[in-house]
Amino acid sequence: MIATAQHDIDGAYAAAQCVVEVHRDLADFLRAGLTLAEIDRFAAETLSKLDCKSAFLRYQMRGYPPFPSHACLSVNECVVHGTHIMNDDPIKSGDILKIDIGVFHNGWVGDAAWTYAIEGTSEEALKLMRCGRESLFRGIAAMQAGRPLIDWAKAVQNYVEGECGFHLIRGLGGHGYGRKLHGPPFVSNVVPTHPREWPDAWATFKPGMLLAVEPMVAIGTGDIKSGEREWPIHTADGSLSVHYEADVLITVDGPRDLTEGLDQLPDIVGL
Repeated sequence: MIATAQHDIDGAYAAAQCVVEVHRDLADFLRAGLTLAEIDRFAAETLSKLDCKSAFLRYQMRGYPPFPSHACLSVNECVVHGTHIMNDDPIKSGDILKIDIGVFHNGWVGDAAWTYAIEGTSEEALKLMRCGRESLFRGIAAMQAGRPLIDWAKAVQNYVEGECGFHLIRGLGGHGYGRKLHGPPFVSNVVPTHPREWPDAWATFKPGMLLAVEPMVAIGTGDIKSGEREWPIHTADGSLSVHYEADVLITVDGPRDLTEGLDQLPDIVGL
């Protein structure tokens, strides 16, 4: 969607900031011993306090059952789309938890994800988290009006795979949004190997564009696996993964991160 009127920009910003607020509350709440169901219930209660509704709950995609959770809760090798019913075990110290929050607030969508280490984790996992977080902000800096979408992918891929030696997940990426959760264009995190792989690669960033951009990074592989008619997506080799997502408005003066404040969230929670 294109948002150029100030009241539209204000609405999109307010929704994005609701997502940031939910993440702040989650960062204070998370600790070892909680179940995914308890975390999802806390997210739902926080959304209600902020006069928001989950943009994910009962989300429908062809071939899949309605999404069952208020938030996407993805642990360790689960990359994205984890649900509160996929595992009854409490999260434990050292787990890597990706939380993706999507909201409807006064007719606008906010959609952003962050990755948390529960009470600490390995040095390799922390490097993965720092790489994923930094790749998000390097990619955002490349989202300049008039430049092609592929600039985002170049910035993210050069850093993640060229400098850090980790792997971007293939086949998943960011998207346009606004008053609906998903819309064109698709924003790949990797440079396409042939034109049909990403037809929008050379489309340009236009002022007013609202884009949710989201690097997904794994230690061992960029390949994924998922069960038939099941939402959770896992790394094919079972290696750890991280997921970071922000909402960006393209302006003539450069990209504006509507989810500003996410960068102040902690990497490690529950201490």
